Amino acid sequence: MFLFRLSAIPQSGVGVAARIGDEGDGASSLSTGRPSDGSRGRRLTMAGKSTAQLERKGAKDGMSTEFTVFAKIRPGHADKLRKVLATMASPAADAKAHDAVRQIGTLHDARHVIFDNDTQFMFASVFDGTWDAYIDDFAKTVVGDRFGEVFQHCEDFPGIKDPGVKNWFLERQEPAAVFISSYPDLTVQQIWKDQHVNEAFQALLDTQEFREMLDNPAIAELKATPEFQRLMAEAEA
Repeated sequence: MFLFRLSAIPQSGVGVAARIGDEGDGASSLSTGRPSDGSRGRRLTMAGKSTAQLERKGAKDGMSTEFTVFAKIRPGHADKLRKVLATMASPAADAKAHDAVRQIGTLHDARHVIFDNDTQFMFASVFDGTWDAYIDDFAKTVVGDRFGEVFQHCEDFPGIKDPGVKNWFLERQEPAAVFISSYPDLTVQQIWKDQHVNEAFQALLDTQEFREMLDNPAIAELKATPEFQRLMAEAEA
């Protein structure tokens, strides 16, 4: 799997600007920092808006969307947060998390990072489907409980089941300036299906019955088709 992401990382809670291309070449720009008038920018303009009014962010590549959140860690909570993350990485917790991820069925990957001298926290992931469904699905599984355990150590987090939690994430989300997937046309569900079909076919190839069938003159025309030859070439690669 290949996923490449470049996000504008906030400095002291304020975003920075990213620009693609050179001056004068018609390049597009992405600004997530202070406006020219020196005001607080996005955070202030969002105040008082309902979740329905806030823009759903995140760069897309085909079926996938990236989700990157930067939040301030509550003073004195970095070690507590680190302990929660260590517990999440334990084998038992990891097994439960993978079960929950399969239940959700739209999450490609996720990562948690503490940085900037233990003052900032980043959560980044890649998912299929809509932004709202992604957040809602988390709240229905053990993953939602984990979100609550993690983000409770971040400033102003209202709780994973609080009606205002989507606003909290949106106000702290920074869209990637570059996001590239090596399989943009495949969802998590399709990848799982392809894996299961491949495993079943590989098992079939190893049977005596299949090898005898390949020697049967009755399927000579089938074996000569480009589709069959491609299938066998892919299986042997």
